[in-house]
Amino acid sequence: MSPSPTPIEIQCAAVKKKLDAAEPIVFIDCREKDEHSLVHLAAAQLLPMSEIASRVAELEDHKKSQVIVHCHHGGRSLRVARWLRDQGFEHAQSMAGGIDQWAVEIDPALPRY
Repeated sequence: MSPSPTPIEIQCAAVKKKLDAAEPIVFIDCREKDEHSLVHLAAAQLLPMSEIASRVAELEDHKKSQVIVHCHHGGRSLRVARWLRDQGFEHAQSMAGGIDQWAVEIDPALPRY
């Protein structure tokens, strides 16, 4: 399989632009439920990293879609995006800097932890 032409990471501003333009993306929050309850982005669906392997079938219809994953700082989402690519989601990406970077760059009103 040839490498995906889609970069593995995407910047917060680019994600915001896609959301604002209502582009057809799948936006996933791979943090755990307790983190999600502290702060979350309404557009993102919670699918914790600890559950992704057992719940990947929920994403099956989106294999050809742009799937963007975020976490707290970008480490877990990068691992999840790489794993998703290994499962055939060739356009999976990690939001660089996670929700913390989003709070810095996009929405300073969001609580940081």
